[in-house]
Amino acid sequence: MNKLELSVAVGNYDRVRPLIDGEVQIDGVNPVFMLHDPEEIFFRAFRHADFDITELSLSSYTVKTAAGSCPYIGVPVFPSRAFRHTSIYIRTDRGIETPADLRGKRIGVPEYQLTANVWARLFLEEDHGLKPSDVTWLRGGYEEPGRVEKINLNLPEGVRVENIPEGETLSGMLASGELDAVMGPRAPSCFVKGHPHVGYLYRNPQQAASDWYRRTGIFPIMHLLGIRKTLVERHPWLPFSVYKAFEQSKAKALAKLSDTSATKVTLPFVEDQLQAARRLMGEDFWSYGFASNRHTLERFLEQHHAEGLSQRLVEPEELFHPATLESFKI
Repeated sequence: MNKLELSVAVGNYDRVRPLIDGEVQIDGVNPVFMLHDPEEIFFRAFRHADFDITELSLSSYTVKTAAGSCPYIGVPVFPSRAFRHTSIYIRTDRGIETPADLRGKRIGVPEYQLTANVWARLFLEEDHGLKPSDVTWLRGGYEEPGRVEKINLNLPEGVRVENIPEGETLSGMLASGELDAVMGPRAPSCFVKGHPHVGYLYRNPQQAASDWYRRTGIFPIMHLLGIRKTLVERHPWLPFSVYKAFEQSKAKALAKLSDTSATKVTLPFVEDQLQAARRLMGEDFWSYGFASNRHTLERFLEQHHAEGLSQRLVEPEELFHPATLESFKI
């Protein structure tokens, strides 16, 4: 049997490098890897279904799944996860001492429905009582004007989302003081360059995120992997083969990361960071698979629906091909 030649669009992560470099094979597949930034992958996947296997935004995928219009079916591989206490940047000259002080403020977002922003609004509401309707949301590009929402939104009454003026950017408006804060998965350049009046909302975001994890057990999922549905219909063995290969690839990456006799990443004290992650989150701190992530997915889906982003409450099982909900043991 000839192998399927399939395009695979993912970020260039250490956890997928063994697949890209050929150390790990996908059974029955000859992959053509296309390494892009998430913004390009998601735009092309959700607008044109350009790829056979692709990294997907969890939020956008949930919108499409709830509407029954997604061309992809998921497998429980999560290439991107991140605590989002680092994703809120404020003007430090506006009297914002606690997250609750954001009430009544103007917050810039690259897109309202971005997965990172759903998670951030979740902990802002649960921990600090700040509801989406308590602020005004301003939408636009971080560094380039003209960014628009990839998905059409039907938001609850009272939630105000406006576009920033044509030609403006979120970073520029935060630097000039036209915005009180910016929320999103990337740091605005004014923060990176050390603007004297721009800083983190959480003064110690790692500590805040660690405390939140101890209380909730949630390590936020940003992206999942999807396979074109028409392919899966013809080749029902494909979802599990893809899941297995990405799990093997991640295991190889973690083994390399743990070998600190000659550090594999360009970061001093990496062994200390690894030990800290394992003390907080256990050995399998970046878990794939359905069962170990069901609670995290369930909490996200509840928040997503409560915000009016998904037209119905999606159950976690609906996100994935049935063949990937369980795994075998030896």
